[in-house]
Amino acid sequence: MPEAWAEDSWRSRTALQMPEYPDPVGLAETVDRLRRLPPLIFAGEALRLRTHLGEVARGDAFLLQGGDCAESFDQLSADNIRDSFRVLLQMSVVLTLAGKKPVVKVGRVAGQFAKPRSSPTETVNGQTLPSYRGDIINQFEFTPEAREVRAERMLDAYLQSAASLNLLRAMATGGLADLRNVAKWNLGFVHSARESDRYADLAHRTIDALDFMQACGVGPDNVPAMRSVEFFTSHEALLLHFEEPLTRRDTLTGRTIAGSGHMLWIGDRTRQPDGAHVEFCRGIANPIGLKCGPSLGEDELMQLIEILDPLNDPGRLTLITRFGAEEASRHLPALARRIRSEGRNVVWCCDPMHGNTVKSSTGYKTRRFERILEEVREVFEIHRGEGTHAGGVHVEMTGQDVTECTGGDQNLGDEDLSDRYHTVCDPRLNQSQSLELAFLVAEQLEKSSRHSTAEAKGYV
Repeated sequence: MPEAWAEDSWRSRTALQMPEYPDPVGLAETVDRLRRLPPLIFAGEALRLRTHLGEVARGDAFLLQGGDCAESFDQLSADNIRDSFRVLLQMSVVLTLAGKKPVVKVGRVAGQFAKPRSSPTETVNGQTLPSYRGDIINQFEFTPEAREVRAERMLDAYLQSAASLNLLRAMATGGLADLRNVAKWNLGFVHSARESDRYADLAHRTIDALDFMQACGVGPDNVPAMRSVEFFTSHEALLLHFEEPLTRRDTLTGRTIAGSGHMLWIGDRTRQPDGAHVEFCRGIANPIGLKCGPSLGEDELMQLIEILDPLNDPGRLTLITRFGAEEASRHLPALARRIRSEGRNVVWCCDPMHGNTVKSSTGYKTRRFERILEEVREVFEIHRGEGTHAGGVHVEMTGQDVTECTGGDQNLGDEDLSDRYHTVCDPRLNQSQSLELAFLVAEQLEKSSRHSTAEAKGYV
């Protein structure tokens, strides 16, 4: 039998990537204040997302997860939230038509404030300071005062998350998500793209489908789902001092829910089976993501699945693979084969960002758009070959016109990175690159659909 679980049982385990707070009394006071605040999300919302992800695991829906690498207190604005939300809607419409399946929309937002780091310190011009670990822990500026770890920043993160969620809920139901508006935005992208012919057919098919439905009397006025969407939030469950006090037992279902976000994931650096982060996540009923990098072997993955999803419940566990272009073929087939042979009901989601980070010739950390696309194509092809579902994509992106990733339709080069390089951590796809990626993922979805049809008829 597994050991008894409690909200604080993680404290008896080794907790990697966690800050050391210099003021334990201030930390205890901050945690106590968080414990008295309302949860940020409702238990029913998290459980509904788990149901939708169960549909993804069965191949009946597709997961689109995207947003900021790390949210910043200084960059909070209604425009930034709106623009990223809008791009995710545009991407989802493209994917829905191509895959002929519902798209589950999950943002990296309203809680993505903590980041793991490869080193606890960094050195600039001979000065060594603690690494920046996200605004919930310390500040980005390279000064001793900014890099000081302060517990009260968790309260600022709570307030910003609450404000972001309030706006997102309003936008999801207030008309911004109207399908016809989103389809027209996509046409605008097609008209400005260099490779417009590549995307025009799918975009025009969307408009034609909506025109046909309108002619049949089906439109936003009488079908609420055409003018509103379900939108969920997610973040890495890294700072457990923040997660624990917001975790509550739901009075309706009796299940324990982490109230900081609808979906939490465990990072590639904190997925130790006997570690604190796995211990915390095994006891909450939220859907859980697990980042799977090149160092994860089959046996360790099966051990983690047994800990996190012992009942093999579809929608409980999403495996977010992050190998890098050309590396997926070395690691993914064996994992997919093992999961299938064990009959495990997981969501397979491709993160083509984290394995493709490089340093540019101008010194900026960047990602090559072509390498991102290469990993996506490779992952879809592997899943088709192994008889498993490529169930989703997980991307770091923004609705702003930043210059952080090179390539794409805009043909950004290393020399362009300094123009609008605004990220406080990892490089993100901009608005144009995000939508271009959606059209190219759509091609893979259509190819997978044709493959499944041929397989069902015995042609494969």
